[in-house]
Amino acid sequence: MKTTTLPPLRVTPRARRAIEAVLEDGETLSSFMLHAVTEKAEVRKDQKAFLAKAVSRSREVARTGRYVTAEAVFSRLEQTLVRARRKAPSR
Repeated sequence: MKTTTLPPLRVTPRARRAIEAVLEDGETLSSFMLHAVTEKAEVRKDQKAFLAKAVSRSREVARTGRYVTAEAVFSRLEQTLVRARRKAPSR
C-alpha cells in the first residue's frame, strides 16, 4: 500500500518541548503524532457509533413506549459486579 503524508503541524516551541518531554525511549516525535492522530480518529469513530446507537434506541423507545429504567440498569450492573467479585480470586 502506498503511503502519504499528513499536513505539517505548526506548534509553539513550548508545545514541542512539552511533547518531546513525554516521549518514551526510542519513540520519535513523528511516531508519537501518528499514534495520537490514529487514536483520536478511533475515539471519534466510536463516539459516532455510540451516538448513532443512542439515537436509534431513542427512536425505538418513542415508537414503542418500552424502555428500561435506570433503577433496572443499576440493579443488573450490581448483580454483575457481585458475580464478578465471587469469581475473582481473593487477595
